[in-house]
Amino acid sequence: MANFSFDVVSEYDKAEMNNVFDQAQREIDNRYDFKNTPAALEWQDDKNGFKITGNSDFQIDAILDIIRKKLAARGQSQKVLDVSKEAITSNLKTTKEVAFKQGLDQDKAKNITALLREKFPKVKAQIQGDTVRVVSGSKDDLQGVMQLLRAQDFNFPLSFTNYR
Repeated sequence: MANFSFDVVSEYDKAEMNNVFDQAQREIDNRYDFKNTPAALEWQDDKNGFKITGNSDFQIDAILDIIRKKLAARGQSQKVLDVSKEAITSNLKTTKEVAFKQGLDQDKAKNITALLREKFPKVKAQIQGDTVRVVSGSKDDLQGVMQLLRAQDFNFPLSFTNYR
């Protein structure tokens, strides 16, 4: 009997994030309400997040809305944005650093495996570093697992790789 498997990971598509950045940057440059203001969007070091600059929290939220719309238009999860850091205001400028969430820590992986053991007892789930390998003898079970995980409201993005 053949075994089928896939990996559950928490990653984002770097190329798509580049596209989101470019499109959001273009919209910020063209918006009339952002003219003659410090409104800007920059990469954080190593392209692992955005640095948003504006003249107030209101403008920061408007730029975040633009980013969320661009993510949705490109089919990316908005859960990749870590907006937990507070905005810093100085010299009539407000800056906010928004990092990208990536990788499953042990607690998140344990939640996923516990859910799979409860709902799909025939499926075997193993934690392997920052991924969860799901193995089954039936492709239908694996499809069911994917549907179940997509339906859950986790506070981190999930994607599926290495489908065999």
